[in-house]
Amino acid sequence: MQTARNLKAYKKEVQTALDNTFLREAMDKFAVAYRTSRANAFRDMDVNGLVAEIAVAKDAAIQQLDALYETFRTNAEKSGITVHLARTAEDANRIIAAIARQTGTKRIVKSKSMTAEETLLNHHLEAEGLEVTETDLGEWIIQLRHEGPSHMVMPAIHLSRYQVADLFTDVTGKKQDSEIERLVKVARRELRQKYVDADMGISGANFAIADTGTIGLTTNEGNARLVTTLPRVHVALIGLDKLMPTLHDALRIIRALPRNATGQAITSYVTWITGPNACSSAPDGRKDMHIVFLDNGRRAIARDPDFAQILRCVRCGACANVCPVYRMVGGHQYGHIYIGAIGLIATYFFHGREKAKNLVQNCINCGACKEVCAAGIDLPRLIKEIHARIQDEDGHPLPGRLLALTLKNRKLFHGLLRSARKAQKPVTGGSPYLRHLPYVFSPEHNFRALPAIAAQSFRDRWPAIRPTVSQPKYRVALFSGCVQDFVYPEQLEAAVGLLADHRVALEFPMAQSCCGLPVQMMGEKSAARDVALQNMAAVDHRAFDYIVTLCASCASHLKHGYPQALADDLEKAAEARAFGEKVLTFTQFAHRILKLEEKNFEPSGRAVTYHAPCHLCRGLGEREAPQALLRQAGFEFRPATEEETCCGFGGTYSGKFPQISAQILERKLDDALATGADLLVTECPGCVMQLRGGATRAGHRLEVRHIAEALSERMARTNRKHAAD
Repeated sequence: MQTARNLKAYKKEVQTALDNTFLREAMDKFAVAYRTSRANAFRDMDVNGLVAEIAVAKDAAIQQLDALYETFRTNAEKSGITVHLARTAEDANRIIAAIARQTGTKRIVKSKSMTAEETLLNHHLEAEGLEVTETDLGEWIIQLRHEGPSHMVMPAIHLSRYQVADLFTDVTGKKQDSEIERLVKVARRELRQKYVDADMGISGANFAIADTGTIGLTTNEGNARLVTTLPRVHVALIGLDKLMPTLHDALRIIRALPRNATGQAITSYVTWITGPNACSSAPDGRKDMHIVFLDNGRRAIARDPDFAQILRCVRCGACANVCPVYRMVGGHQYGHIYIGAIGLIATYFFHGREKAKNLVQNCINCGACKEVCAAGIDLPRLIKEIHARIQDEDGHPLPGRLLALTLKNRKLFHGLLRSARKAQKPVTGGSPYLRHLPYVFSPEHNFRALPAIAAQSFRDRWPAIRPTVSQPKYRVALFSGCVQDFVYPEQLEAAVGLLADHRVALEFPMAQSCCGLPVQMMGEKSAARDVALQNMAAVDHRAFDYIVTLCASCASHLKHGYPQALADDLEKAAEARAFGEKVLTFTQFAHRILKLEEKNFEPSGRAVTYHAPCHLCRGLGEREAPQALLRQAGFEFRPATEEETCCGFGGTYSGKFPQISAQILERKLDDALATGADLLVTECPGCVMQLRGGATRAGHRLEVRHIAEALSERMARTNRKHAAD
């Protein structure tokens, strides 16, 4: 649970997690294993089609929550169930405590329930003098440790078997072996009598089927069936968002839920309960069954056109499984009660902005969570929306306001960069790097060598290098972004030569500026909107066949971010979509439009590996073009195991959370080095900055280049040879 009052305190807590060696190793192993397990589980399935079906079904249910609740209540009461509706978390806890008093309950056993975690139910019941025992193995472990879960599906993933053995030794008073099977036997032995003695069993539910009044639970341990059958009272605490019209809707979700959560085709137990079962310990021989539906803001969320989609969540935890930040720091620092990307959003609605305000800044915006979401929730965008909302409510921090003012004024922005070029001389020593950083940036930013601003920007070079192309096949506008324009102009120059050689007429609109993604990331929505309008005015899409950029992040933002930023104006949003349709990355244009082939290159034979920028492989869904071009250029392509894992840059993220960025980068470089390649290429100047700076600082013999430079060199030699012939 989050207790930090400000970002500084939160970053200290994050550092504690980063210093936990076991946690880091456990998260690494799990992240790698999960990727393989999930891919195997979904093999030969139309995953995107299934996700789309789930999204449609959940959206339909979300829009009729009240009607579904009434239908469920009517059918459940016919079966002998008492149904309650709790407006708030406190109401839910009071209702369940009242049921305990009315039924003479003293001892309670619980199966795993994130909704009960949401309401802090155990704390309330224990304060009422009730004995509450978690029976899910992971939940029991963290209950004994007085902790919250660190994952929605695997709550004790952050602990080693040795830590659990020590815990069980304390609990039982006997020395316990650390072998996992023996630890499980200890838990079974200690918990068995709890089931027998319990007066009440409390469960959650994955589904509430309206047309039959049925609840469904998917579990991997037999404890949930014992909890719901043995005690004379059964209470199910269920979020309103679990309501579905029919069993068919739930079965569709079951096809995805276990595969996405743990890489299983199906969980060990799928349990359906329609009405109270026979129970010999009950006075009348039949269980007393209650269902408490929890609102806690869900109905208000359902009416929110932007955020209603978060109620699609099936609680699989996959968004944490693939998150590079979660992998570094674990769930206790990447959530409050709900964990992972969905937790960053849910915390704001269920537990307030004070608990969410630090968390939402710790999103690197890599898009891995959105790609893996079983319900198709646009998690990265919604996290940034929450960040913006919190700043609107609490006030915008000074760094964001200053950046917003700067980027909205192109001349001011470019003037500051030119001034910085002159001011940097004392710290560069004539090298292409800042040899030492100002004190304000040290030492935590010293994990990579930062590049100096180029002696001459690309826009200043353009008049001299602008090619003349007779009978052009395509008219193309180059969009540089700010990093390539002022830091890496050589990347653009490489692309200019290659494109001009293939009869592409190029223009560089001088009024263009930063794409605006940095201010969008910092929650400055108004500034992001203004920058979008400026760039659309600077680059008239109607005058060009294509708008080509060498920055995957820029391309994704130009294509998808601009229509979102201008969504409040239908006419401007339509113009932004038309603008975005012309946008391609360099490799997309070279591969799909120019259709470059092996004959266009002189073979290299050099061993190369590739880092897929997040905004290219996930933001734009482009995976084919870069690799195809590298192979066609004759490179010996050596794929990295974690080719699509984020490099840790994230634009402004690496400046705000350098300690996490550094650790993600270290893993990334290790993965690239393991291929044995001596050249690492990518298609994003930010990724080049991160990877090259990290390799340089660590002293690795790994050259890092933009893919345009690598391809242009092979193309240039071929052209010279043909010219000589």
